[in-house]
Order: sequence, then C-alpha cells, then structure tokens
Amino acid sequence: MARKGYINLFYVPALILFFVFVIYPFFEGVRISFTNWTGYLPEYRYVGFSNYYKFFTDRVIPTVFMNTVIYGFGSTLFQNIIGLLMALFLNGKFKGRGILRTVAYLPVMIAPLIMGYIMFYILQYSGGALNDIMRLFGRETVDWLARPARTVTIITIVNTLQYMGVSMVIYLAGLQNIPKMYYEAASIDGVGKTAQFRYITFPLLLPAISSSVIINLIGGLKLFDIIRALTPPSPSTGAHSLSTYLTYQYFNVQQAGYSAVIGVFTFLFILLVSAVAMKFFDSREAAQ
Repeated sequence: MARKGYINLFYVPALILFFVFVIYPFFEGVRISFTNWTGYLPEYRYVGFSNYYKFFTDRVIPTVFMNTVIYGFGSTLFQNIIGLLMALFLNGKFKGRGILRTVAYLPVMIAPLIMGYIMFYILQYSGGALNDIMRLFGRETVDWLARPARTVTIITIVNTLQYMGVSMVIYLAGLQNIPKMYYEAASIDGVGKTAQFRYITFPLLLPAISSSVIINLIGGLKLFDIIRALTPPSPSTGAHSLSTYLTYQYFNVQQAGYSAVIGVFTFLFILLVSAVAMKFFDSREAAQ
C-alpha cells in the first residue's frame, strides 16, 4: 500500500499543470464571458447572458462557424486521403524511400505562422511569386486572396499540405504493424490487391485512422496561424475561423467578455466533435 501511494505522487505535478493551464483558464473564461470586460481596463461589471445573446445574433458568426467546419472537416478529409496514399506508396521497398519520407514530413516541422507567410508572399497580388510567374508567361494576374470562398479554399489546401505528413507517419506505423502473413495467405488464395486492401489493410488500420482523423479534426477546427498570416484581421475578409474571430474581438474590438463566449463555444464544439468521432471509431473497431 505504501508503494502504491508513493507511485501515485508522480501524478501530482501533471495534475497541477493540467489544473493551472487547462481547468482554471476554462472556468475563468466562463466567468469573464458574463462580464463586459475590455481585456485591458481593471473595471468591469457582470452583464448576465447579454454576451451569449450577442453571439447567437451576430450576423458574422454563421460565416465564421461554416469556415471553421470547412477548415476542420475539409483539411481532415484531404490530409487523411493523401496521407494514406503516401503511406501506402512509401511503405514499399525501393531505394530512396527514406529521403522521400523525410521530404514528405518536412512541412510539419515548419511553424504554421511561417508557412502562412511563405504562402502569402507566393499568393499576394502585388509582388507575389505566382503572379510574377503568370506575368512572365503573358497571363493576366489574379488577386488570389480577394474572394472569401477562394481564400477559404486556399487556407484549407495550405493546412492540408502542411499536416498531411502527420497522417502519413501514423498510417506508416499502422501498416508496419500488420503481419505480413495475412498478405501472403491472401496471395496464395489468389486475392487481388484491391481486395487485400479492403479486407485486410483497411480493417486493421482502423486504430490508425481514428487517431489520425481525431488529431486532424482538432487541429483544423482550432486553426489560427495560417489564417492570420494569409488574411487581415478584419472580419470583412470572410475567411475568419472561430479562433481568429475570437482574437479579433479581444485585441481589435476590445470585447474580452464576448471573445470569452466565442472561446467557450469553440471549446465545447471541438469537445463534442471529438467525442462523437471517438465514439464512432470505437464502435467500428468493436464491430471488427
């Protein structure tokens, strides 16, 4: 019993850090959401549910929420499809596969804000590398970031390109854990590659798929850096996510109480989506 109690002490530092940096900030954010605090002045007063009423009547929120869903689910879809295809290719035995794996994973090692600024200098209308190339070939230049729909699409593509390496690594680990004897037995029985993938690879990759999907979903739904680098802070761009709109309300409009409401909603939404996704994949794995 003494030994058991001694081992439990090792949980204390982690629990303290979790409380200080997760639990306390969340409940403090909930408290601030009921105030009119500007984020700078020490004076504030409680305003009840007025910030929550403002949130559900804010005409910008539907666009911001839809953009968040696109960034989350769109990036997750493409990251997992491309990551799986890359993993299937790089799981083969050929010369140079180690170099290709490294190159494919390199974008993950770049800070998202830096990646965003790199893409901005490529896509900007005046002096952008892409427009300079188009002008060189006599083509008309395009303001790539002028239209909200196009900007949202570009942000989703950039986020996909940066983090598809994460999915690739997860799927590579899953593929290498599948026993080779399953494929050997299937080949002896005359089972084709497509059927092998459907009945062997895909079912045994479900744990890797669930991990990759949930990680990408959380990352996409709270996407901030790339959006901030590619677009100005004004909501008129039409490309805001919940995370960037939160910071806009705090730093530009100085409405910390309202931004706290956005933060609480973002947290609960990501928590709900993650819980539903985990429940779905747990049920699929249990059915195998």
